Amino acid sequence: MSGQFVLEVVLTKTSTDIDPLRSVKKQSYHLIWFGFFFSVFVNLLMLTGPLFMLQVYDRVLGSRSEETLVALLILVLGLYALMWLLDFARSRLLARYGARFQSSLDDRIFAAQLSRDNTRPEAASAHRDLEAVQGFYASPALTSLMDAPFTPLFIGVIFVFHAWLGWFALGGGLILVGITLLNQVLTSKRIAEAQKTSDVANRFGENARLASELIRSQGMVAPVTERWMAHRITALQENMTAVDWTGAFSTFTKSFRLALQSLVLALGAWLVLLNELSPGAMIAGSILLGRALAPIEQIIARWPQIARARQGWASLKTFWDETPDLAERTKLPRPEGRLEVKSVTKSTTPGKPPVLYNVTFSVEPGEALGVIGKSGSGKTTIAKTILGLVAPSLGEVRLGGALVDHYQPEDLGAHIGYLPQDPMLITGTIAENIARMSLNPDSEMVVKAAKKAKAHELILSLPDAYETRIENNKIGLSGGQRQRIALARALFGDPVLLVLDEPNSALDQEGSEALNEAINTMKDEGCSVIIMTHRPVAISECDRLMVVEKGAVKAIGPRDEIIQSMMKNSGDIRRVVGG
Repeated sequence: MSGQFVLEVVLTKTSTDIDPLRSVKKQSYHLIWFGFFFSVFVNLLMLTGPLFMLQVYDRVLGSRSEETLVALLILVLGLYALMWLLDFARSRLLARYGARFQSSLDDRIFAAQLSRDNTRPEAASAHRDLEAVQGFYASPALTSLMDAPFTPLFIGVIFVFHAWLGWFALGGGLILVGITLLNQVLTSKRIAEAQKTSDVANRFGENARLASELIRSQGMVAPVTERWMAHRITALQENMTAVDWTGAFSTFTKSFRLALQSLVLALGAWLVLLNELSPGAMIAGSILLGRALAPIEQIIARWPQIARARQGWASLKTFWDETPDLAERTKLPRPEGRLEVKSVTKSTTPGKPPVLYNVTFSVEPGEALGVIGKSGSGKTTIAKTILGLVAPSLGEVRLGGALVDHYQPEDLGAHIGYLPQDPMLITGTIAENIARMSLNPDSEMVVKAAKKAKAHELILSLPDAYETRIENNKIGLSGGQRQRIALARALFGDPVLLVLDEPNSALDQEGSEALNEAINTMKDEGCSVIIMTHRPVAISECDRLMVVEKGAVKAIGPRDEIIQSMMKNSGDIRRVVGG
C-alpha cells in the first residue's frame, strides 16, 4: 500500500474528482512520497524496543555482561534519536503539504465564493471545508494511516517468535479492522449530520449579528435568541450523538488492545513454561502486538477528523462543480458608454412567470435613462443583469458593442460604476473603499471621485479624513453619508457606464442636489447613466424614462412625454414612479 493509495482511500468517495482540486493536490505530491518514505524507516525503527528487550532478556541476563548491555543501550539510544528525527521530518513534510494545498486554493475558492449565484451552503462553508482537509494533512490521523500498512510487518515478526502468537495477533488485528469498518458505517452519517446542523446554527447566528441593530430596535432579541438556541441545541444534540458513537468505538478499541496485549503475554508465558519460547520473545511479542495495533486504534480515535475531512472534500467537489467556469478572455479596449439590452428574459422557477420578460432598450453615451416602476417590478434585476451579476436566460447585454460576458470581470467592473440600494462599505480606509480596495490607491483619483460625488468636505470632517478606517460597514456615518461615499466609489476611475439603484434613498436635499450635479458631470464626460428609482427628484436629470411593470417594459421614451402620458391616468407624479 502506498501513500498515494492511502490518501485516495480516505479522501475520495467516488471515482470522479474535480480537476482543480486534483491538480493542486498533485503539485506537491513529492512531499507525501517523502513522508511515506520516512514512514518506512520510522516503522522499521519501531522494532528497536522489542529487539532490545529480546536481547536484554536472552543475551545480557544470560551472559551477565555489562559491556554488552552498555553497547546495546548506546545503539538503542542512537536508533531512537534517528527515529525521532525521521518522525519529526515526516510530520513537518505533511504539515507543509497541507499548508501548500490550502494556500494554493484559498484565493481561488474566495474568488469562486464571490462569483455570481454562489449563495449555496457549499459556498458559505467552502473555506471551513478547505481548512478541514488541510487540518487532516497536518494531523496525526494521516501519520496513523501511513503507519497502518506496516501492521502486517509487525504481525509477521510475531510469527517468527511463535506461530501461536502470530495467529493470535492476526486474529486480534482482524477484529480491530472489522471494528474500524463498522465505525465508518455507523458514525460517518452521524458526523456529517452534526456538522450540517452546526453550520445552520452558525449561519443563523452570523445573520443575526449583522442585523443586531434591527433586532434590538424592534424588540426581537428574545425570539431571535430563542430561535438561535433551538438551532444550537439541535446541533449540540446531533454532536453528542456522534460523540457517543465514536467514543464508544474508540474506548472499546483501546481497552480491547490492552486486553489483547495482556492475553498475548499470558499465552507467551504459557509457551515459556512449555519451553517453546524464551522470556525475551514473550515480552517482545507483547510489545510488538501493541505497536501493530496502535495505528488502527488511533485511526478509530481520530475518525471524526477523518470523516470531517472527507465531508469537506466532497463539499468542495460539489461547490466547484456548481461554480460557473470563468474562462480567461482576451482583454478588450476601453469601450464607449453605449449600452444595448436586447430581448432579455430571466427565468427562475419553472412554471412561474419570468422575473424579466423581453426587456429591450439602449442608452447612448452622455444620456441618462430613468427606470421607474413599483417595488418588485424588476428594476434591480435589470441593474444586476447589466452588471453581469445575473445571467439572462435569453437575450443579450452589450457594452460598447461587446457582450458583457466577453469582458474580464475585473475589466468590466472598471468600466462600470455601480451604486447599489445598500451602500455597503468594506473593512478598510475611506480611500481604499473609494479606490475599490486597490492595494495602491491613486490619491489623485480618489480625491477626484470624492469631489465629483460632493463627498470631499464630508470626508475631511472625519477624524482621519481619507485614512479613517471602516470596520464592519460602520464608522458612525449616517445612511446618507455612506451613500455619498459609495457614490464616490462608483465614480472612481471615470467609468463609461453608471448604474444607480435607488441612489438617493437615504439622501437629504443637499445630497440629492450633489447627486444630480454628479450625474450631469458624468453625462458631460460622455458617460451613460441608468437610474433605478422611486423618487421623482431622481428623474430630473434623466433624458428618457422607461416604465417597468412585472418584469416587462411598459413604456419608454423622452422623460416629459412619459410623465405627461402617465399623469393623465394617475394624476400624481409619485404614482408615475411607483412611490
